[in-house]
Amino acid sequence: MTASLLLGLTLPIAYLIGGVPFGWLVARGRGVDILRQGSGNIGATNVGRVLGRRFGALVFVLDFSKGALPVLAASFLAPFAGNALPPDSLPVAAGVAAFLGHLFPVYLHFRGGKGVATGVGVVAVLLPATALAVFAAWLVVLAAFRYVSLASLAAAALLTVLRLTLTPAPFSWDHAVVTGFCLFGTSLICLRHAANIRRLLQGSENRLKDSPAMLLLSKTIHVLALGLWFGTLCFFTVAGLTLFQTFDEISLKDKDARPLWFPLPAEYTKEPPSDQFPDPLRKEQGSRAAGAAVGPLFPWYFRIQFGCAALTLATALGFWYGRRRSRVHLVRLVILLAANIVLGFGVRLEHDVSDLRKARDEKTDAVLLAAAPADAQIQEAVDARATFVRWHGYSLLDNFAVLILVGVAMALAAQLPTAGPPAEYNKA
Repeated sequence: MTASLLLGLTLPIAYLIGGVPFGWLVARGRGVDILRQGSGNIGATNVGRVLGRRFGALVFVLDFSKGALPVLAASFLAPFAGNALPPDSLPVAAGVAAFLGHLFPVYLHFRGGKGVATGVGVVAVLLPATALAVFAAWLVVLAAFRYVSLASLAAAALLTVLRLTLTPAPFSWDHAVVTGFCLFGTSLICLRHAANIRRLLQGSENRLKDSPAMLLLSKTIHVLALGLWFGTLCFFTVAGLTLFQTFDEISLKDKDARPLWFPLPAEYTKEPPSDQFPDPLRKEQGSRAAGAAVGPLFPWYFRIQFGCAALTLATALGFWYGRRRSRVHLVRLVILLAANIVLGFGVRLEHDVSDLRKARDEKTDAVLLAAAPADAQIQEAVDARATFVRWHGYSLLDNFAVLILVGVAMALAAQLPTAGPPAEYNKA
C-alpha cells in the first residue's frame, strides 16, 4: 500500500470521524437543539452550561476520543507508508483532518465547535507528556480565573511554546510536521475564540460561578506548587553546599588516605602557580568534582522552579482578580511576580556562569599541564578564575533572593481567600 493511497484514505475518514457532532447528538437526545441554546456552540462547554456538568463531561470525552482514535489508528498504519513521507506525517494528517472535521462538520453545514477537546485528543496521542502539561495549564487557569475560554487559549498557547522551546531543531525534517500541527492548531483555536477574546477584553465573557469547590482547587494548586518550589530551593541549596564541603574535605586528604574512586593526579600535587590559586592546589580538584556533580541538576532545578512559579503566579493573580482584591492578595501577587523576575535573571546568570566555568577550567588546565607556564599564561588563568568567582557570587545571591521571596509567599499562604460571596475591594 503506497504512502499516497494511505494518505488519501486517512484524510476523508478522519475528517468524517472528527465531524461527528456529539454535542448536538447528546443535546438532541435530551430534546434540546443546542444550536439554539446558550452560545449556540456544539462543544462541551456550552452543552455543560445548558444540560449540566455530567453531559458536558460526556461530550468532552466523546470529542476527545474522535481526535485521539484517528491519530492512534494512523500511527499503526504509518510503518506501511515507508520513508516516502516525513516522520509522523500520517498521524498528523489524521489529527488535522479530525480537528477540521470538528470545527467544520459536514453533517451540520460546517457549523462546528471550537476544537479544544478534539485538539487535546490529537495532542494526547502525538505528544502525551506535552498534553499533560497543557491539561494542567488549562485546569490551573480555569481554577484561577473561572473562564473556560481563557483556559483554552492559554493551553493552546502553551502547546506551541513547549514545542518550540523543548524540541531540538523543531523545524528539522524529523520534527517539522508535528511542529507545524502545533502552530496550525493553536492559530485555529485562537481564530475560533475571536469572539471570546473580544468579550474577555470587554469584561463580558461568561464566567463560572465562584463555587467552594473551584476555590478549594485553586488554593490546593497554589499551596502545593508553592511548597514544592520552596522545598526545591531549600533542598538544592543545602545539597549543593554539602557536596562542595564533602568534596573539599576529601580533596584535602593525602594520596594514601583517599578513597580508591578519588585518586590524586600529579598535576594537583604542585605548588600553586599564583596566590590566586587554591592552597594547597589539590583543593581545586574537590571544587571541580563538586561542580561536575551539581551541574547536571541545574536544568531540572530550573524546570521545576519555572513550573511552580507559573502555577503560583497564575493562582495568586486569580485570588486578586476574583473580586477578592484585599491588600494581602496584592502583596502576594507582587512578591511572586518579583520572584519570577529574579528567577529569570538566575537562569541567565547560570548560562553565563557555565560559560565562564569552561573558560576558567581550560585556562587553569593549561597552566597545570605546562612544565613551566609563562607569566602571561598564569595571569590569563587568574583573570578567568576571578571573573568566574565574581559572577558565581552573583548567581548565589540571586538564588538566595528567590529563596527569601518564596519563603515570604509561603508565610502569606496562611491568608488565602475564604469561601463565601466575593467581596468588593477592601483594605483589610
